[in-house]
Amino acid sequence: MARPDKAAAVAQIADQLRETNAAVLTEYRGLTVTQLQELRRSLRGNATYAVVKNTLTTIAAKEAGVEGLDADLKGPSAIAFVTGDPVEAAKGLRDFAKANPALVIKGGVLDGNPLTAAEITKLADLESREVLLAKVAGGLKATLTRAAYAFSAKPAQVARVIDALRQKQDSEGVAA
Repeated sequence: MARPDKAAAVAQIADQLRETNAAVLTEYRGLTVTQLQELRRSLRGNATYAVVKNTLTTIAAKEAGVEGLDADLKGPSAIAFVTGDPVEAAKGLRDFAKANPALVIKGGVLDGNPLTAAEITKLADLESREVLLAKVAGGLKATLTRAAYAFSAKPAQVARVIDALRQKQDSEGVAA
């Protein structure tokens, strides 16, 4: 790797791998330039999509401390460097692959952990972060409502029992 252009490419890929929280490795064989541009537009905001050389990416992954990409670096490869929501990026890639079967998701990395293509599909099937947060908030609110009801129910029951005892005493006192 004596050539400066290759060293610069390795450094750029390594920097991108360090800066992203996820990366998805794909094979783009059979896609046209127009389709690749469409894919890049659909990922905009969550990821950048770049065609990479396998040997340079292997070296860059080692430099960045990323493991799990080496086995999938065969054939024409491109990487989606995810800087936004990994779920949204995975959904974008999955949906594009459904519409364009030439795009094959090979695997990836999420927070330093290697992912298979099946795991990326499972990630894409998750609901968005906002929906999951709303569900958690709703669950917490329901739990708090039940707790408040339980705390208020006990004193009310005690008050009813005391009132019943008082009425019983009054009725027994009148009868005697």
